Amino acid sequence: MKLYGLIGKKLSHSFSKNYFDKKFSENNIDAAYELFEIADIEQLHELISTHPDLVGLNVTIPHKQKIIAYCSNLDKAAQMTGAVNTVLITRKNALIELTGYNTDVIGFDTLIKPVLSKLQKPKALILGTGGASKAVQYSLRSKGIGYTLVSRQASKPNQINYAMLTASFLRGHQLIINTTPLGMFPDIESRPPIPYQYLNENHILIDLIYNPEETAFLRAGKTHMTITLNGLTMLKSQADAAWAIWSKNH
Repeated sequence: MKLYGLIGKKLSHSFSKNYFDKKFSENNIDAAYELFEIADIEQLHELISTHPDLVGLNVTIPHKQKIIAYCSNLDKAAQMTGAVNTVLITRKNALIELTGYNTDVIGFDTLIKPVLSKLQKPKALILGTGGASKAVQYSLRSKGIGYTLVSRQASKPNQINYAMLTASFLRGHQLIINTTPLGMFPDIESRPPIPYQYLNENHILIDLIYNPEETAFLRAGKTHMTITLNGLTMLKSQADAAWAIWSKNH
């Protein structure tokens, strides 16, 4: 039986196992999916060595960028984003080769598609600068949508910190995307520290978090009549793209 799984530091929030278990059961696929909590990416070699049936991995916080050092090959999206969320493991005798992909880009493309026609000002605020943020940046660039990155410490060009978010700044950025883990289960009351009082019905808030389905970030947006989307569509779309890669190669 082929084994697939998810690696990350904390996985209690993840829906991936249930999603793939259901897919395998409904389609009579002889495979299993497990959650592997690893705090340090250096544990990856031991994980692969001790699970000889492991042929594919999904990757989540905080390993999406660090895992690149362990990959022999990268697809174009992984190269361009500098982040990997799907890994194909190929075993030939004693040789183990990892190929990294970024299916988050496909997932975000699917998620944002229904609201593209509503964008009056094609400018976005991307909250966070990690691996998920890089997929969002790549997707927005491909659509000609400009963006500004927001982080706690603005250390690079095109980055600002949360204290710099004024009313006029929010008015000029209709699309606001949370790529941070703030608000993820179990810390469901946390949210990015943006000035929510300046939001209005023209804003579109997207949270890549899917557990809970409505985060504190999205709830706060709704009180100001914003359009809101959670990350469930992205999760399913990127997972299906990952399965397409694994099934094609196995």
